[in-house]
Amino acid sequence: MKMKNASIIILVALVAVVFGLYLVSFQVRETEVAMVTRFGKTVREISEPGFYWQLPKPIEKVHRFDSRNQYLQGRMEEPPTSSGDPIVVTTYAIWKIKQPKLFFNSLKEIKEAKIKLESLLRNSQNEVIGSHSWGEFVNVDPSMNRLAQIEAEIEEAARQEALDEYGIEIVEVGFKQMGVTEQVTKDVFERMKADRKRRTIEILADGKSLADTIKDSANAKRTELLSIVTAEAKAIMGSGDAEAAKYYKELDADPEFAMFLRNIESLKNILKAKSTIVLGADTEPFELLRGIEKAEPK
Repeated sequence: MKMKNASIIILVALVAVVFGLYLVSFQVRETEVAMVTRFGKTVREISEPGFYWQLPKPIEKVHRFDSRNQYLQGRMEEPPTSSGDPIVVTTYAIWKIKQPKLFFNSLKEIKEAKIKLESLLRNSQNEVIGSHSWGEFVNVDPSMNRLAQIEAEIEEAARQEALDEYGIEIVEVGFKQMGVTEQVTKDVFERMKADRKRRTIEILADGKSLADTIKDSANAKRTELLSIVTAEAKAIMGSGDAEAAKYYKELDADPEFAMFLRNIESLKNILKAKSTIVLGADTEPFELLRGIEKAEPK
């Protein structure tokens, strides 16, 4: 009976000790930070893991927060760009608690932190997007795309206020989704078509101008060559006429010699062909053959 009573006493004592330890101690894990409050006022900030002592509740109370990176996704928004065209974006942020005391005093809990951070992210996003043109978000030319720069600007715009006001460190900001409205898509394609049409007209105009230049140059060259050839032809004709005039003058001085030469030329042309012609011996120009001496073999 005595042994049974002793066991009960020991068990009660152990329960009392455990309960007492529970009231005056607490554990902080590696993935946590903690704030200890005394009658609602912060008295300790704990960022290292381990066991710690506290005054019994409700004198002191421990508030634990996850110290790991956390993910926040904003709502889908349609902020206008500097060119007036809205763009559909969903922005995300990766954040963590950097200053537990400031975080607790300003926000108290994670749920409130997400609300404040989402509002801050939306304001920064709208402000930065409003300073960039639509073509910096969507462009067929990769060199004109500024998405990485815009994300960095949004992060920079939100980071300092989040740290100073809420003790939150913003690790990264980016676009989870991005798109355009149907009307903007239509307007953009219309502008692209107009731009391509304008470019086509410019190219055709440049081509016509170049063709006209080449044609004018060719015509000028042709005129120059014709002038040179005509001048050379006239010079040759003049030289020929002068030479012919000299022979005409000589032939006029001796008509019989002129007729003799004409008959020689006619006879030469007739004898070229292999044909038999029967004519009188006195017929011109065969009368010339009578004057040829008979050829004797040597």
